[in-house]
Amino acid sequence: MAWSGPGAPASWALTAALFATLRDEPRLLALAARIDPERLPALLFVAAVMALIERERPPSLAVALPAAGGRQPPLPPDFAAELRAFCLRRGDDLLALAAAHRYQMSEPARCAHLLPAFAAVAAEVRRPLALVDLGTGAGFALHLDAYRYLYRRPRGQVLAVGDPGAAVTLHTTLRGPHTPLLPPAPPTVAVRIGLDTEPLDVADPDVRAWLRACTPPVAEALTRFDRAADYAVAHPATMVRADALTALPEVFDRLPEDVHPCLIDAYVHVFFTAKQRARFRDQVARLGRGRDLDWISLDPLVPMGDDPRESVLGAQLPQGLLARARDEGVFGVLGPSRSGEAEGRPTSSPSATPGRLARMAGLSAPPSIRGLAPSASAGGASWRPPESITASRPCSQRRERSARWG
Repeated sequence: MAWSGPGAPASWALTAALFATLRDEPRLLALAARIDPERLPALLFVAAVMALIERERPPSLAVALPAAGGRQPPLPPDFAAELRAFCLRRGDDLLALAAAHRYQMSEPARCAHLLPAFAAVAAEVRRPLALVDLGTGAGFALHLDAYRYLYRRPRGQVLAVGDPGAAVTLHTTLRGPHTPLLPPAPPTVAVRIGLDTEPLDVADPDVRAWLRACTPPVAEALTRFDRAADYAVAHPATMVRADALTALPEVFDRLPEDVHPCLIDAYVHVFFTAKQRARFRDQVARLGRGRDLDWISLDPLVPMGDDPRESVLGAQLPQGLLARARDEGVFGVLGPSRSGEAEGRPTSSPSATPGRLARMAGLSAPPSIRGLAPSASAGGASWRPPESITASRPCSQRRERSARWG
């Protein structure tokens, strides 16, 4: 189990104990098995456990809960036994929570992986950027330009991006021989739109409590979540309730003419079927025939499945990289893709090419971040409210263009 492997930080002990207790108790496994397999039973069940413990705070278990901004308390010796007894006693309540929710982790730290490619787009196009976040959830990635980033290189040098006074600071360790090109400040976003079948409003206390329960119970992770949630509430962005596979063209066509569209997603397409992934790639290519765009996708190296052979972006995977994915666990690949007009010819080209992936296969450690520079050029369209989809929450008052919804 990744949370309890050799060298795992002590702060991961609570997370490891939650999953180990489920794994080692047949009666709990039987309970979790009653959840539809497509709903990620283990993750959903453990999130329900955390939600119930946070709500009721039983003393024998609450003593192990970290506080945001605080320290990670050690686990008491009898924690596993107390947790097992609590879960067995409250099994019906846990299943009711699982039935009423879906597992969805909202992790602002993913923005540290997206930023290098997003900054490369901004540096090349030199135009206002429209950020369209696919599978936006709570919308944390829509505010990636408001965060501060600290990238620590192998020899200890820290590369800083953003305002030291930012409400959210994200820490990332760089591994391997490559260092992404980073600007002194994140690019400014002119239009920001989140697209999700179920956008989540963290201003709602119940929604926030559930998303917090889906966050690993690690003090640092909870601190990131709380600060990003506070910022999102104070700076609401346009959220569109719709399926990206069907609504994206309608949203895209209504963007202002003078902005450059940049589609981003993080750990979304890994849950698509192979047919859905191919359909989405074709859709992005079709959109690029009308105006230039960039698509930045952060996903595990390989899609889910028994025998994957290609990345989420469609690039063939070399055997060396597949072996690393099996032996070293899940790690992410940042794959920018350009679609648009090049010398009058429609183009669509993923930057995560087989050659680049092959070079990655030779690295000694899985990279925390990979800077692959995409490219793009100009384009134009106008923005009007789509009639077939629903929008909620207006754009913030920051210096950005609002999405007009009627």
